[in-house]
Amino acid sequence: MKALTDLFSTDYGLMSITGIVMMVVGIVAFAVVVRRKMNEAPGPDSRK
Repeated sequence: MKALTDLFSTDYGLMSITGIVMMVVGIVAFAVVVRRKMNEAPGPDSRK
């Protein structure tokens, strides 16, 4: 319980939560972009 109190009430705990949230958002955004690119139809210059 002390760990949760430290996580949500101290400055370094809040910065840790912020960092974790930013990483998760970045991973999700990357996955969305890659998934959209994979589902696109190939363009005219895709064959070499």
